[in-house]
Amino acid sequence: MGQEEPEPQNEAISSDEQVRDKPEEKPQKPYETILAQQIRQANLELARPARGLLLSSLAAGLELGVGPFLMAVLSSLTRGVYARPAVELLVASAYAVGFILVVVGRSELFTEHTALAVQPVLAREASVLRLMRLWGLVLVGNLVGAALFSLFAAYLGPALGVMEREAIGEMAHNVIKHPSGTLLLSAVMAGWMMGLVAWVATSARETISQVVLVGLITLAIGLAHLHHSIAGSIEVLMGVFIGQGASVADFGRFFVLSVLGNAVGGSVFVALLKHGHVRHSS
Repeated sequence: MGQEEPEPQNEAISSDEQVRDKPEEKPQKPYETILAQQIRQANLELARPARGLLLSSLAAGLELGVGPFLMAVLSSLTRGVYARPAVELLVASAYAVGFILVVVGRSELFTEHTALAVQPVLAREASVLRLMRLWGLVLVGNLVGAALFSLFAAYLGPALGVMEREAIGEMAHNVIKHPSGTLLLSAVMAGWMMGLVAWVATSARETISQVVLVGLITLAIGLAHLHHSIAGSIEVLMGVFIGQGASVADFGRFFVLSVLGNAVGGSVFVALLKHGHVRHSS
């Protein structure tokens, strides 16, 4: 008699095993959790030593300059190209690069803190004086970093032959050419959208999600030519340093109005509204 052949093992995976092996989808964060995380994160930033805030915000000003630098390079390369919608989209995509570097890299940017750092004040966990200290230190660090990068880029770009002086001047002029009222309202909307960047960056669970969300929002800011106080300062100062498109007085008017508008947009339209709807829903 021959040996009995062993019964073939059933290689099919049961439905229970399939369920166990399937990775669970992470649920979306509740808005109460997002607010609590923002308050906790902002309290840590409010408590940081002045030197740490200044160095981090200086780094943010330098890193943010990558976007305007690429914008000037692309504007130089595409001068005379008639496919303007495609060019505008390409340049706006370059604008978003600097913001992705800053937000994902966790450097201190003033327009993020117009919404983020206000949350502990609204929750009565921090004073307005501490908020003003944070804003002042971060704004100074951002401006110094922006000025240093602008000076560096205004020399390096033309020296490498990748950036035309006329393109730099045109970019600077496009920022400051608007009446003061238009510039202020544009800055309010830019601050509003940057406040949303801080909110969605907290709500995202993964780095890739942060990159996509931050990139989409800041691309919209660049595409609409809204006035961001730090990125716009880099664009204007590049023109000031090469002597085309903008003057020191133009920069002063832009900076004051854009900072004011960004602060209103972030603190009122994001921090106040988000905090209010979460508190009244709990």
